[in-house]
Amino acid sequence: MRNKLFIFGLFLLVLIGCKNEKETTNSTQEVSISEYFNYDEADKFSGGIKMIPISTPKGEFKVWIKRVGNNPKIKVLLLHGGPGVTHEIYECFDGYFPQEGIEYYYYDQLGSYYSDQPKDLSLWDLDRFVEEVEQVRVALGLNKDNFYLYGQSWGGILGMQYALKYQDNIKGLIISNMVSSIPEYQKYSDEVLAPKMDPEVLKEILSYEDKEDYSNPRYMELIVNNYYTEHILRMPVDEWPEAINRTFKHLNPDVYVTMQGPSEFGIKGDATLKNWDVKDQLHKITIPTLTIGATHDTMDPEHMKWISTEVKNGRFLLCPNGSHLSQYDDQKIFFEGLIDFIKDVDDGSF
Repeated sequence: MRNKLFIFGLFLLVLIGCKNEKETTNSTQEVSISEYFNYDEADKFSGGIKMIPISTPKGEFKVWIKRVGNNPKIKVLLLHGGPGVTHEIYECFDGYFPQEGIEYYYYDQLGSYYSDQPKDLSLWDLDRFVEEVEQVRVALGLNKDNFYLYGQSWGGILGMQYALKYQDNIKGLIISNMVSSIPEYQKYSDEVLAPKMDPEVLKEILSYEDKEDYSNPRYMELIVNNYYTEHILRMPVDEWPEAINRTFKHLNPDVYVTMQGPSEFGIKGDATLKNWDVKDQLHKITIPTLTIGATHDTMDPEHMKWISTEVKNGRFLLCPNGSHLSQYDDQKIFFEGLIDFIKDVDDGSF
């Protein structure tokens, strides 16, 4: 009899545990599976894809957007890096956001992959991209009650610049793997990262830089195997995620070179972003802001930590094993910190 009571007690504990687990899961997600995947008829037909018209000084073009999920309270717009890279760099978000009930949008900026790719180089201008993001926001119906803006690398520049003009439309801002000053980024590259390289490798890289021979296969071989695998994505190249390989394959060099420049060792030449610097304006950003840095990044993690103290309402997340693409090489810490921030802002505990 005593054994039967013991077993029955264990059974009750298991039932209670299952009930509590279910309640916790529902509380965390806040939307049911059926609600999350409740698309309207247009999105069902297109798989959540829209081509959004964008007005520019050079006419009207269209940009590609794909919505995943449905959550009236949490909608995250993903700004890819580059410039001229693609939404593919974030495909790993599929492994984390849906189970948290987070609605998010893949987005190819004008000039990138699925979006229109006009040839007029004057379009590759930071202020014009800010207005593009605003037009996308309006078209998607995002607002201060649900709009989270995530930007990584160049997307971080775009996110900061957008927030400085339109932060009243944002609920939460995420600046990932990007400092607030290109001159300081270049200084960090020259004075901290470069000296860590094998002196002979560095010498050979700089010889190609001096000759501006950026298209030389040997130059790219040296950069990829000695710089990228240390500071962009800390994995052997043959182990890189397929999404990253596609991203590089689909990069638009016209956008990239115009704004970032031809060098893979900083921003040089007459790149339009060469002198970008908003350090002195960060205090104007008052919305909840998360900055994400990584120990092995091309960007100084201490600077990214500093950004979180300069904005009025900031938090810093360090990915200790990560580099520039820490959503891949320090994935668990990256997504735990990112999701915690979104949830904390959403429930008012940030």
